[in-house]
This record gives sequence, structure tokens and C-alpha cells, in this order.
Amino acid sequence: MQIPDTAFTHGGSFHADDVFSAALLKLCRPDIRILRGFTVPPDFEGLVFDIGGGRFDHHAKNSPVRPNGVPYAAFGLLWRELGAGLIGPADARRFDESFVQPLDEDDNTGRGNQLATVIAAYNPRWDGDEKPDDCFAEAVALAVEILSHKFETIRSVQRAADEVNEALKNMKRRIVRLSRFAPWKQQLIPSKARFVVYPSPRGGWAAQAVPASFGSPALKTPFPLHWAGAPEDDLPGLSGIATLRFCHAGRFLITAGNEEDAIAACEAAMEQNRP
Repeated sequence: MQIPDTAFTHGGSFHADDVFSAALLKLCRPDIRILRGFTVPPDFEGLVFDIGGGRFDHHAKNSPVRPNGVPYAAFGLLWRELGAGLIGPADARRFDESFVQPLDEDDNTGRGNQLATVIAAYNPRWDGDEKPDDCFAEAVALAVEILSHKFETIRSVQRAADEVNEALKNMKRRIVRLSRFAPWKQQLIPSKARFVVYPSPRGGWAAQAVPASFGSPALKTPFPLHWAGAPEDDLPGLSGIATLRFCHAGRFLITAGNEEDAIAACEAAMEQNRP
């Protein structure tokens, strides 16, 4: 999609929908000018969104709805066109589900969304003298920061894929060893891996239990219940693992003084959870 150097959206109060739409356009074309008003000029030749009844407006009757029933707002309609080019088709779909759809749903239904509430707080006060367009520009600048950080996080996960997949090939006893921490969930959740171990940034080694599925709090194999939240001094005696020094109360994370003991903690968890 070719993005022109000028875009137009509605004036007055703004919402997360038009703010994130403007931010997305600015990330795709940094020199774009976003104009606001209550009527699209008849001779306007740029991109129009969230007003005017065109392809990026969602206020008309029979506006597009996703297959899962979530209606598109302007942000979602723009993301449908631009997302895959920014982060690839698979991650664009996941980002739509996790980030775009909640904002679209809030804009269409008023159901409520914390990020949308934050953006709404940038609107001028009823008794203030701020200029709405200046406030809109501030909100868009925040949204640009949020989106740019989100996209870079996604790209960092993509860069980790080869490293994690190579470690997965060398998995032993359902335990994957990483020589350094790298984002691993995209590769390991669908795999047969139950644990991943890696050097801890705080020193020693860490081990994490792999979730049973994306977005689920359930773990394929949690660490033992009697370790969870126990004091550091008690853990070696409770576990029989000399350098085990932490087990999260959620049973998904442990740390140990060395790699061998981190692996031993994973093996103990699997032994305890054996049918």
C-alpha cells in the first residue's frame, strides 16, 4: 500500500483508535502530515481514516467485522493493510489478536480498555485552554513510542528463532539448554520441550517451565509445590539440590548456582509429576 504524504481524520475529542491509526501511519511514513477536521475537504487527495465513510472508516452500516466477531475500527483496518509488511504475516495476525482487537472493540462497543483510557486522558480538560490538535499530537507521540517498542520486541523474538530452534534440536530429556537467554516461547510452547535452562542475568542459572499453550497460565510440568516460595536456606534440604536458591510461588521459575543443578531441578519436577 502506497501511503501519501498527507492524511485526514476527525477533529474534536480523540480516542485510541484514531491516535494509534495516526501513529501507525507515522511509523510507516515519518514525514506524513495528519490533518484534523469535521468534514473531509472535497478536493482532499490524501489518506482518510476514521471519517468520511471510506475504506478506513468503520462508522458506516455493514462495516467490516473479523471472522471471530470483533468489528474493525480504523486502527484495525489500517493494520490489516500494513501489519504484515512491518512484522510479517504470522506476527501481524498475533499482534492483531493481542493488541489491535482490544482497542477496536473498545472503540466500537465502549467495553473498556486500560490503554484506551490512558490515551483518552490526553484530551483537553473541559475547563482548560489546551488546543485539541496539540493534545492529539502529544497522544500520537506516545502511541508512536508504544508501537515502535512493541514492534522491536516482536522483531527481537523473530531474531531469536534460529538460535532457539538449534537448541531445540539438541534437547535432552525434554529440557532445552540455551547458552544465553533468548525469547523462546514461540518455538518451545508448540514443541515437546517441558523446560528451558539458561544463564541467569543475576548470576548462576535459571530454569523455566514451558507453558501448556499460548496465553495459558497452565504449565506442561510445574516445579514441585513444596518448593514454591520456600526460603532460600530451606530449598537445598527440601529438594536435595545443593545450589537451588529460588522457586517462584507460581512454580514456573527456579534459579540455581550452576547449570547442573538447574537441570536437576527440571528432572526432579518431571519425576514428581510422572503419572
